[in-house]
Amino acid sequence: MHAGRRYSLPEFLVWSRRSIYYVFIVAAVPVLLYKWCGMSWLHIPWAPVTLIGTAAVFITGFRNNATYARSWEARQIWGAIVNSSRSWGIMAKEFITTDAPKLQDIQRTLIYRHIAWLTALRFQLRQPREWENVRVQAKYREYSKKYAVSEWEETLHDNLTKFLPADELVLIEKAANPAAQIIRLQSEHITALNYENTIETLKYVEMVTVLKELYDQQGRNERIKNFPYPRQFASISLFFTHLFIFMTPLGIIKEFDNLGTYGIWLTIPFSMIIGWIFLVLENVGESTENPFEGGANDIPITAMSRTIEIDLREMLGETDIPPAMKPVNNILM
Repeated sequence: MHAGRRYSLPEFLVWSRRSIYYVFIVAAVPVLLYKWCGMSWLHIPWAPVTLIGTAAVFITGFRNNATYARSWEARQIWGAIVNSSRSWGIMAKEFITTDAPKLQDIQRTLIYRHIAWLTALRFQLRQPREWENVRVQAKYREYSKKYAVSEWEETLHDNLTKFLPADELVLIEKAANPAAQIIRLQSEHITALNYENTIETLKYVEMVTVLKELYDQQGRNERIKNFPYPRQFASISLFFTHLFIFMTPLGIIKEFDNLGTYGIWLTIPFSMIIGWIFLVLENVGESTENPFEGGANDIPITAMSRTIEIDLREMLGETDIPPAMKPVNNILM
């Protein structure tokens, strides 16, 4: 997530410079052929270009609206996870009735296991998928050097070791879906506590409800992660945009040639500006469609998990707590 006021213009131009090179070539070639090779027939009426541009704008706007909706839904899900996590912490602190030494151990186990769930979930969400862009396209790989994605630089094992006992860690690491199995362990634990009358039945039911909420929130995250923005719409948007960019200089070259001896050369900068705008709109939508891929516009799930960890460990009265995460080059992960 970009945590500054805005992306600067130089930053944006550097990020999109490959698009600038591309539209320059597309704009310059027809002009050179028209001017120096005597291909004065190399032009088309502006009307079909306008129609294709209208279609490209429509489908690109539709895509950007849909990809933003995916990103916003992901942010809402993690807002719900924050609330459910705090509820779980309060319940773990207040709903258990037993002797003091055992009480503290149970509270710590339930809260630490929940932090382990957050850890497993964020690691699972940051696993790459075939349709994601950050590790594939050069412009995203280059920009990713400005920040760090901890889930790519650390291991799940090392992170879970801090929050799970050895026997549970072995079990979780064998699971296909570690986060789901951690919630199952939570359910088994509070069920056993209910049988022992350490948790009253009504309070036990409330804690089970929170676990159901966490399963629901995990499932909604997995739906966004594992179901991409439909490829047919992404493909149409890309095809229409590039077709319009190719046709733009052909549609305006005759008009600028009529301005005089040097007017034709204005075709290049104006075609570049128009093409760059369309490509940037396309790229912005593309960079927003996968909110957990490790990109600069991701939902900051690592930072939000750290915030939850701080809240829960403070509930336990701990003081040796890691600090909240800060943006690196205005990017908060």
